[in-house]
Amino acid sequence: MFTYTLRRLLFAIPTLLIISFVIFALLDLAPNDPTGDLPLTIPPEVREQIRASLGLDQPFFLRYLYWLQQFFINEPLNILERLTGWQFGDGTRMRVLSWATRSPVVDLIVQRLPQTLWVVGLAYLFGILIAIPIGVISAYRQYSIFDQIGTFISMVGYSVPTFFTGVLLIVIFSSWLQWFPSVYDTNLQVTDMSSFFAQMRQMVLPVSVLSLYNASQIARFVRASMLDNLHQDYVRTARAKGVKEKSVLLVHVLRNSLIPVVTVIALGVPTIFSGAIITEQIFRVNGLGQLLIVAIQGADIPLVQTLTFIFAVLIVLFNLIADVLYGILDPRIRYD
Repeated sequence: MFTYTLRRLLFAIPTLLIISFVIFALLDLAPNDPTGDLPLTIPPEVREQIRASLGLDQPFFLRYLYWLQQFFINEPLNILERLTGWQFGDGTRMRVLSWATRSPVVDLIVQRLPQTLWVVGLAYLFGILIAIPIGVISAYRQYSIFDQIGTFISMVGYSVPTFFTGVLLIVIFSSWLQWFPSVYDTNLQVTDMSSFFAQMRQMVLPVSVLSLYNASQIARFVRASMLDNLHQDYVRTARAKGVKEKSVLLVHVLRNSLIPVVTVIALGVPTIFSGAIITEQIFRVNGLGQLLIVAIQGADIPLVQTLTFIFAVLIVLFNLIADVLYGILDPRIRYD
């Protein structure tokens, strides 16, 4: 397992380099100009000076190498300095800067990350905890009332877009009943029980929208995988040997059924960090999804490049984690 993991990590290096080059090239070729939002009264020579100050007067390949150095060397060194208090070099290394705010891109991401993890991460966790028991019971009691209701809710939750579900919950629970706020207050600081309950109240609606969508998707995979394994020979053999039905269901069937489900869950984890763009826009959650939208609208290419590449790194990483979990869940899978 260790050899396989190390080999996959080494293989991921050229993969990520190719992905970074494609992302950088596509965004560089996009018809975006950081001076496009400036007043038309600004002379052309001033616009060229602004472009030169952003490094856009340099060749493409040189700018790409600078970005690689800033992302893979300068930013990690800066993080190590913050964590350890040690000084590496003279401290004047160049960092990836946002064109719009002239602030380090990593600092902007770290500033928005807690809001995204609070809402999107908690919703994904709730979705998994809800989906697995629903999928197991629906498969075990196939065609029962519980199965039919669960299947119907899963189909609706997965088919109906989140912007419709979010607006519907706002109309019902915020406008009519006035139970929960419709706008997420990102400036709220949790300092006592009163502010803690206020934080919980404003999280109910966005977390519910995303939990319903995630649970609907995962529950369908759990149910289908459970149905495939419930009629296998090893299940009949375990029952013939007198193994308790609970052990057959939860130990034998569920463990083998989770193998394809792990792929769905692992590949869905990067979406936590990318943020729920539509839901964050509806509830005004100032997270990474909203940051990406603002960066795209403002032609802030360094911020878009960094965010997109971080999402790609997370996808490659959790693909590896899913492959490793296969060997843990199924003893028949061996990589070494």
